[in-house]
Amino acid sequence: MGARAASARLRLFLDEHYPDAIAAQLVVAGFYVVTVSNRKLKRTPDRWLLELAAAERRALVTNNHRDFIPLHTAWMAAARSHHGIVLTADKSMPRTRGNIGQYVTTLTQWMSAHPGDDALVNQVRWLHPVDVAG
Repeated sequence: MGARAASARLRLFLDEHYPDAIAAQLVVAGFYVVTVSNRKLKRTPDRWLLELAAAERRALVTNNHRDFIPLHTAWMAAARSHHGIVLTADKSMPRTRGNIGQYVTTLTQWMSAHPGDDALVNQVRWLHPVDVAG
C-alpha cells in the first residue's frame, strides 16, 4: 500500500498556455505537476497530449475548451478513459504572469479538495478562481 499511496495523489499536466512558474511553485509545495513546455511538447496535437496525460494518470489543465470538450466526448463514446480535463477561462482567470499567484492558490486548493489520482477520471471541470485577497 505504501507505493500506491504515495502515487495516489492528483497529478496535473499543464498545457502550454500557462507560465511554467505556476508548475514550479506547485512542485515546491509538494504537488506532482508537469507542463507541456517542461516536456518540450509545444505544438503537440491535443489528442496526443490527452493520451500522454491519461497514460501518466494526470488531469490535463487547459484553456482550450474548443478542442478538449470534443475530445472528451469522443473518448467517452469510444469507452476510453482519461484522468480529467480541467478548463480555465481568460475572463475569470487570465493567463498572465501577474496572475501566477492566483493560479497557484486556486490549483493548490483544487488538488487538496481532489486528492486522489482518480478523483477526476472521465470528468471535465471548470476551474474557478479562489479569492486570494481574503
